[in-house]
Amino acid sequence: MEISEHIDALRREGGLLADAADRTDLAAPVPTCPDWRLRDLVLHTGQVHRWATAYLVHGHRAPLDADGAAAAWGPEPSDAALVGWFRAGHTALVEALAAAPADLDCWSFLPAPGPLAFWARRQAHETAVHRFDADAASGEPGPPVATDLALDGIDELLCGLMSRGRARARSEHPRTVLVRATDGPVSWLLTISQEPLSVRRLGDAGPADGGGPADLTLSGPARELYLLLWNRLPAERVDRSGDRSLLDLWRETAAVRWS
Repeated sequence: MEISEHIDALRREGGLLADAADRTDLAAPVPTCPDWRLRDLVLHTGQVHRWATAYLVHGHRAPLDADGAAAAWGPEPSDAALVGWFRAGHTALVEALAAAPADLDCWSFLPAPGPLAFWARRQAHETAVHRFDADAASGEPGPPVATDLALDGIDELLCGLMSRGRARARSEHPRTVLVRATDGPVSWLLTISQEPLSVRRLGDAGPADGGGPADLTLSGPARELYLLLWNRLPAERVDRSGDRSLLDLWRETAAVRWS
C-alpha cells in the first residue's frame, strides 16, 4: 500500500472507532481485550495517536521516555470529553502525516522505506484493530476491514512485529504454519522455533517450502486471517488443516510486546 492509502485507512478507521464509542457506554467491557473497558480502549488509542504525532511534528530521533510520552499525551480527559479528545488527536495525526515531508527523519522501529511510511502504516493498523475492538464493545459489527488493508496488516504483523526478538512465539522443535489468504496473491510460511519467528512470503498457495504440507495451514479471506492472527477472532472463522494445537501456541505466545 502507498503512504496515501495508509493515511486514508487511518482516517476511515479512526472515525469508525469514534462513532462506535459515541454510541456505547464507556463502561462497556471490550470482549476482545478482556482487561479493558471501552474508556480504556479509547484512551489508549488516543494516547498512541498523540505519541506518534510527536515524532512526526518534532522529529524525535530516539524513543520518548515516560516523561516525554506523558507530555505528548497531555492531561487525561474526563469521560464526558473523551470521545471529542480522541477525535481531535486522531485528526491531528492524520494532518501531521499528510503534511510530513517525504524525507522525514525521526525514530521508527520496524523496517520501512522511511519513517513516514512506517508511521502511516503502523498507525493505520493500530487503529484498524482497535476499531474492531470498539465495535465489539458496542455490540454492533462495523464494516469489514478492506482486503488490501488486511493483506498489508498480515504482512506487517508477521514480517515486522512478530519477527522482532521481543516477540515470544517459540517452540522447542521447529514447526511450520502456512497462512494463505484466499483473496490475495501472497501466502506466508512461518517457522516457529527457539529463535525469533522466521517468515517467508510465498507467491502462490502451494505446499510449504515446495515440499510436504506445513504442520498447520490457515486459509480464508484476508480480513478474517488479519483479525485471527491479532487474536481477535475464534479459530473457527477460518479453514484449518493439520496440527491445530499450533493455534493454541499462537494465542498463548503471540501477543505483541512493545518493549
